[in-house]
Amino acid sequence: MPLVVLCGLPGSGKTRRAEELRAALVSEGEASEQRRVFVVSEGEGGKGNGEARSALRAETERLLSRRDVVVVDAGCELKSFRYELFCLSKQAATPHCVLLCPGGAPRPDRPPLEEPDANSRWDRPLFVAPAEPSETLPLPEIRAALFQRRPPAPNRSTRAEPLQAADFLHRLDRLTQDVVAALMEAQRKGARPGEVVPLALQGEGSGTQGWLLRRPVTLAELSRLRRQFLSYAKMHPGEGEGELPRLGSMFLQYLTQNLQ
Repeated sequence: MPLVVLCGLPGSGKTRRAEELRAALVSEGEASEQRRVFVVSEGEGGKGNGEARSALRAETERLLSRRDVVVVDAGCELKSFRYELFCLSKQAATPHCVLLCPGGAPRPDRPPLEEPDANSRWDRPLFVAPAEPSETLPLPEIRAALFQRRPPAPNRSTRAEPLQAADFLHRLDRLTQDVVAALMEAQRKGARPGEVVPLALQGEGSGTQGWLLRRPVTLAELSRLRRQFLSYAKMHPGEGEGELPRLGSMFLQYLTQNLQ
């Protein structure tokens, strides 16, 4: 049932730590209720692009169950992708944790590492693997996080939500619409790949953010990704207008990781 998200740069030992974790969690299960542990990776040749992450997300969602453990052995460098995985665990009403593997080195075919923050709900509880390969993981603490914590509350989609929640979702819908419209307008005015498109995000203290146009994008692509992003945001209704600035930035990151 629980979900473990491994995070780190290429060469940081994520696969070795995933196997260590799998072996420890399987071996401790009772014979009468043997626990299965699934390790989901990007596979051979995975370059961390949007297509690979979509497949990784779909496989993780398929394997999440009431009794088994799913370990995501991938870079998960982007906090927006870790947020998506957190949403999957919340939708399945299962505990989750993040394991950061230090070390490694950046690669040009991978996104830069956005280190997990224990203050963010999608990055906690956060554990850090020992830097020395010979040292073992903090297995007792990880077990407690996975098997002794109460699952998150079920989604409230069937409950009547306060007006603040409805207003919040309406504002988020308008914000993402405005981003899509601004990107399409910039292309109509001649923006080329490699240029930074300035975008004003509602509620952002800095006023304007830039988004790097890596390639021409279509309205159909942007609309599809906008709907996907909103579906994740709607899993957490009623959180208030204070979430808008962060979700606006996360929408831009979501576009970046899926439009490579």
